[in-house]
Amino acid sequence: MPSCSPDCCLLRAVEIVKVFSEDGLGKVVEIPADMTARDLCQLLVYKSHCVDDNSWALVEHHPLLGLERCLEDHELVVQVQASMNSDSRFLFRKNYAKYEFFRNPLTFFPEHMVAWCQETNGTIPPSQLLQNFLASSGCPEIQGYLYVKELGRKSWKKLYLFLRRSGLYCSTKGTSKEPRHLQLLADLEDSNIFSVITGKKQHSAPTEYEFCIKPNKGRAELKELRMLCAEDEQSRTCWMTAFRLFKYGIVLYQNYKIPQQRKTLLSHFSAPVRSVSENSLVAMDFSGRIGRVIDNPVEAQSAAMEEGHAWRKRSQRMNMLGCHSPLHHSSLSSVIHVAQLWFHGRITREESHRIIHQQGQVDGLFLLRVSQSNPKAFVLTLCHHQKIKHFQILPCEEDGQIFFSLDDGSTKFTDLIQLVEFYQLNRGVLPCKLRHPCTVVAL
Repeated sequence: MPSCSPDCCLLRAVEIVKVFSEDGLGKVVEIPADMTARDLCQLLVYKSHCVDDNSWALVEHHPLLGLERCLEDHELVVQVQASMNSDSRFLFRKNYAKYEFFRNPLTFFPEHMVAWCQETNGTIPPSQLLQNFLASSGCPEIQGYLYVKELGRKSWKKLYLFLRRSGLYCSTKGTSKEPRHLQLLADLEDSNIFSVITGKKQHSAPTEYEFCIKPNKGRAELKELRMLCAEDEQSRTCWMTAFRLFKYGIVLYQNYKIPQQRKTLLSHFSAPVRSVSENSLVAMDFSGRIGRVIDNPVEAQSAAMEEGHAWRKRSQRMNMLGCHSPLHHSSLSSVIHVAQLWFHGRITREESHRIIHQQGQVDGLFLLRVSQSNPKAFVLTLCHHQKIKHFQILPCEEDGQIFFSLDDGSTKFTDLIQLVEFYQLNRGVLPCKLRHPCTVVAL
């Protein structure tokens, strides 16, 4: 029997994957069988000419089940695809919160939800919280009340649950942790945790903070899903984050810390790396022959106000010149924002909430949209402390020119791009600076 040539083996190792963007359009990609989710994201970033800021994610989306989850960077795409239903698909999307718990662990793990083995005597300092979650010898657990949907029924029960490395357990007698009172609800190794995207209606959930544990062997049906519901967003995030940590452990930290090692398939190109994080934006003084960083916060604030006035003066000069030009500046300022990635047009308040939730509820995540109540105004939708807030941007006229302001005219801008750039550098009346734009990219 003739042996396979190297070229033949290479052809067999290539798989076809289709990935969709938020606009519903898909792109077919040929990938090797050992390509990880992170590698595929890098490839899509390159092909779509996106900014590579390490916040892109591949999402496993199940529309009929109403579930989705972000694949971990190390997961094999082909392996995940083999366990998906025929109606399921991959989405390419931003997820700024994927590793946020490594940066701010105390906000993800409330003290009352974390329990330790008896031998620690509760002396674990907050600084060692994540080390104990990642260490194989550590034995923390997450505890608290959750609503649990009974399998095959529409009813929900409020039970006291414990999440350990060995699985998710419920107590059959109050808050008792005695082994005879514990019942295994889900195994971490053979399951994955998903967000429920269909809301309360489909499952008659008692709250909107629903999530689900789905077995990853075979093509699961609705009756096989373990539906769970928390009282608030913080506790739901805690349960879901702890599930990921217990399931993957130190691998998650390696995904977070170790720079991407590009495989042979991607070694012939490199995508540009840019970031507009808060740390990369500093106040500068260019009044002298050599620029300098402004360290004094009072001086920095004064410089920011001077820059705001300079923007206005420049715009007035442009407006005077534009009067003799086919394209008047006032008309340009009213449409110049349309091409910006953070501008989402005429979407509803509910739709803006959905987008913020999908891209990770981190501080400074924002988008701009047209106001539904005032067609001439705009709305800044901003996430802060896992809560979504809305700020109306109103047009105001001065000396015959239209400006935009979100603080009742105290600070005015000639267009929305200037407004966004200003609040990326200065918090102003906002609870935090604008850090991460909600981005929807067409593949």
